[in-house]
Amino acid sequence: MNRKYELVYIVSPDATDAQVVDLHTQVDQISQRLGGTIEKTDNWGRRKLAYEIGHHREGTYVVETITGSGELMKEIDRRLRVTDAVIRHLAVRVDDDLRVAERLRDERKATQARRRTARGLPPEPSPSERRGEPHDDQDEDRMGMEGAEVQR
Repeated sequence: MNRKYELVYIVSPDATDAQVVDLHTQVDQISQRLGGTIEKTDNWGRRKLAYEIGHHREGTYVVETITGSGELMKEIDRRLRVTDAVIRHLAVRVDDDLRVAERLRDERKATQARRRTARGLPPEPSPSERRGEPHDDQDEDRMGMEGAEVQR
């Protein structure tokens, strides 16, 4: 079963840009060989580490979004563990998080539609409401408030 994973690895600051690209190529070849795909790769560049790792205070961060099986991630994990240039790596499955976020978004929309219907409004907000423009009844309230301020 194919799942979506996020892989983050930190490459030693001693490594050249060519070595970082070579490491990405190795991960890509492994994923293709085992039936996975790399959807997105972000090279964040050289950054300061939060804490010292193996006498390194900086590292090159690379984030990859991979769709594949658990076997694919096991193989990538094994390869990154034995690669000297990688000082730390982490693979996290994110498909469950995306599914939960989608479910919460759908529940929030259903609640909004139910509340709007109870107030006598259409279930979906109009385009002017989405942009933050006031409702017609809000305009009347504001004009009434402005008139009250003028009378003081």
